Amino acid sequence: MIKNFNDKFKSYRKMLWRVIMLSSCFLFMNAMYVTGQGIQVSGTVKDGTTSEPIPGVNVYIDGTQTGVITDFDGKFSLDVPNSNSVLVFSFIGYKIQKVNVGGQKTINVALLSDVTALDEVVAIGYGTAKRKDVMGSVASVSADQLTIAPVSSAVEALTGKMAGVQITSTEGSPDAEIKIRVRGGGSITQDNSPLFIVDGFPVESISDIPSSDIQSIDVLKDASSTAIYGSRGANGVVIVTTKSGVEGKMSVSYNAFYGVKKIAKTLDVLDAEDYVMWQYELAALRDEVEDKYEPYFGTYQDIDLYEGLEGNDWQDQVFGRTGTSFNHNLSLTGGSEKTKYSFSYAHMEDKAIMLGSDFERDNLSLKLNNKPHKRINLDFSVRYSNTKINGGGANAFEDKGSTSESRLKHAVLYSPIPLEGVTSDFDEEESSSDLINPFTVILTNVKFKS
Repeated sequence: MIKNFNDKFKSYRKMLWRVIMLSSCFLFMNAMYVTGQGIQVSGTVKDGTTSEPIPGVNVYIDGTQTGVITDFDGKFSLDVPNSNSVLVFSFIGYKIQKVNVGGQKTINVALLSDVTALDEVVAIGYGTAKRKDVMGSVASVSADQLTIAPVSSAVEALTGKMAGVQITSTEGSPDAEIKIRVRGGGSITQDNSPLFIVDGFPVESISDIPSSDIQSIDVLKDASSTAIYGSRGANGVVIVTTKSGVEGKMSVSYNAFYGVKKIAKTLDVLDAEDYVMWQYELAALRDEVEDKYEPYFGTYQDIDLYEGLEGNDWQDQVFGRTGTSFNHNLSLTGGSEKTKYSFSYAHMEDKAIMLGSDFERDNLSLKLNNKPHKRINLDFSVRYSNTKINGGGANAFEDKGSTSESRLKHAVLYSPIPLEGVTSDFDEEESSSDLINPFTVILTNVKFKS
């Protein structure tokens, strides 16, 4: 009897275990179905202040590119993959808002205005004002944005940071002029450079001011800039505000940067063997083999002498060195309620990738602000800049006082075989095509440094 009982107990236990397993599988599959099925979510987006519907709001699933735009009444409808999805609501002038879908099928959102940018203080002709109080178009760059790029001048740091302001470099020399154009050029024959104002005083250029000394740069871009500056501001006004002292204990700040640079890509040129063959074919087409080819390269029967000959890669020899940049600055700020001071020193060393081209600059600046009376402010500022420049860029080269030549031209076209008098096409009537040894070209105004 005990044996029969045990057998029945084992059979019941197996049956119970099967029931539990089937139930678990059913619950798991049901949960997977509920979680994995799509959910249609709809709702309305309104202004958090006026409660007015906002058309054109971007509504998308976080982490994906799936989304919709609210209609004229601020309504939207979107299919989301599951209840764990997060909807993102974004619109210009409003703060971005994220909402977890959860089990909601209707989501109504009230967006809050983003007034941070409107409360920024910008420099104008008469001092400073809040951006929302300025009617004209003003582009601004803060000190934090300027110091991100460790460049030699503040003008270079402005590149690509302001809409409507175009900044280009004339060529690659260390002291190359950097052009600033505000909303393009307005004159064909006259200068289109904007007016530069540094701490309230007009200056010729801001290239000698290190970016670490600048608090902000504001650009007045429309006709309102001429209200105080007259015709000088017709091409826009660039207003630079340098850093001043702050009330409190002395604060010491030091920043340093070191970087290396290398040419990214060079032009494909002929090796020695192909170059000699090209010169022969060119001379043969002109029927000048005896006059223009053989005196330099020998007879055609000896052309195999150039096979496997390693020629000069002038691009690598002239522009192939590893350049370095070292920039560091030290600043001291502090003061009391009546007197504030700011002192800074900046040193910049830049070794270009072109042989013999380097740049070095030291900057000292001191600003003192004193308020002897509540209606009287005394400001004293002095700036000192010492710049040493060696070498030139890819273009600025004058051949024996003649028209401007290109250093890059000689580095690319000059013969890989150092033969005296070889030109690019042996054309005596076109003297501008004569090539010069690239080393001779860069030696015209270079003092080599190790």
